[in-house]
Amino acid sequence: MTDPILSKKADLKIAIVASDTPRAKEAVSALRKRFPVEDDPSTADVIVALGGDGFMLQTLRRFIGTDKPVYGMNRGTVGFLMNEFVVDGLLDRIAGAVQLRLHPLRMRATTVSGDVEEALAINEVSLFRETRQAAQIDIRVDGVARLNGLVCDGVLLSTPAGSTAYNLSAHGPIVPLGAGVLALTPISAFRPRRWRGALLPRWAEVEFEVRDTEKRPVSAVADDTEVRDVRHVAISEERDRVAIILFDPEHNLEERILKEQFAS
Repeated sequence: MTDPILSKKADLKIAIVASDTPRAKEAVSALRKRFPVEDDPSTADVIVALGGDGFMLQTLRRFIGTDKPVYGMNRGTVGFLMNEFVVDGLLDRIAGAVQLRLHPLRMRATTVSGDVEEALAINEVSLFRETRQAAQIDIRVDGVARLNGLVCDGVLLSTPAGSTAYNLSAHGPIVPLGAGVLALTPISAFRPRRWRGALLPRWAEVEFEVRDTEKRPVSAVADDTEVRDVRHVAISEERDRVAIILFDPEHNLEERILKEQFAS
């Protein structure tokens, strides 16, 4: 669904944010020569993000809860979350873009020293072993113990939007955006060897308890925010906050996720 404000392209105010790379900086210069740009993002109707998927995730988290949609153009590598970079017709493309509203995951990580750190994730929250020793992790869902003593390199909880990212590389399922589920996926599980993960309702609260933290230290990562030496991690969907992302109709995220399921 396209936001009505975006149909008024003559009055459309855009602000530009960009990653610190030569390609992104060149793109900023090209756009500023063609279009009026707001210096203050708070006065803009739309944020134009120039960079790769990592920068797009940072931008979505930065503007989450502001009701400002983000239209990304790829100046990185893969650009799964981005539109093609084309200068011509930018305002027309934004005006006709498809809007997608994403609820992030909130990670609450408690370290072995008792510190508590929180972070938001658009794609996934992952736990990783920090040394040569495999991690041992207990998993609870809504307070119920579901798997004790998972021996692994790690484990992750992915949103549908992130299911084609690291989750897919870890052999997790691709999840359609409207499915209303999260993907719980082990990373190189050793015991139980045949456990391939689970699909959970989006409203589920997932807890990871790390065993033997001194011998088998584990870090937790929410997208690109890392917390070292964790003993407990709780994850739930942040239902009261939303990130708004814009896609060209022919390259919307739902279609990309569908195509990935038939990719060879």
